[in-house]
Amino acid sequence: MTEWITTIVEQMGYWAIALLMLLENVFPPIPSEVIMPLAGYTAANGGLNIMLVIMSGTIGTVNGAAFWWWLASKCGELRLKKLADRHGRWLTLSASDIDKIDDWFDRHGSWAIPVAHVIPGLRTLISIPAGLFGTTFPRFIILTISGSAVWTSVLAGAGYFLGRQFSAVDHYLGPAGLAIMAAVLLYYLYRVITFKPSAGNA
Repeated sequence: MTEWITTIVEQMGYWAIALLMLLENVFPPIPSEVIMPLAGYTAANGGLNIMLVIMSGTIGTVNGAAFWWWLASKCGELRLKKLADRHGRWLTLSASDIDKIDDWFDRHGSWAIPVAHVIPGLRTLISIPAGLFGTTFPRFIILTISGSAVWTSVLAGAGYFLGRQFSAVDHYLGPAGLAIMAAVLLYYLYRVITFKPSAGNA
């Protein structure tokens, strides 16, 4: 997996980094924990500028997060609850779960956005309650940038400063990325099997 990512980054440069990070946030096919260290390593070899690598990764992340914010804000809480009532098992989300998310976001709110960007899976999900429950778009973008810029800097910096030693680390990145994706899939299947609808909608 890491070889073709490296090839795409080398051929398409910053556009590839931004696109891969956007896709990682819209529907996570490849974890950022794989993409950004590889991009940083490419920069260490002189193929790219490390600051532009970080900027490209951040831009892709922000655009992916903005898509989910926009979709959630357009859908609205009532429509999402109806969708949960109808397809709740496969969404692993019930109307009562949405109420809980609403209450939680009211208490902890927007500051969860930058923190979520260091946690696989949550960096996508956090955009949904933000769009549903009233975080303004400018505030959402600022907080998303602050969280994603730090995280992409750490990951790209790791690949950059490891330099030649990165080849040893790369041996473990492929299996680690696959393990993360497998864990996400298993968790989803667990939620589907153990899903319990809201009492009023059962």
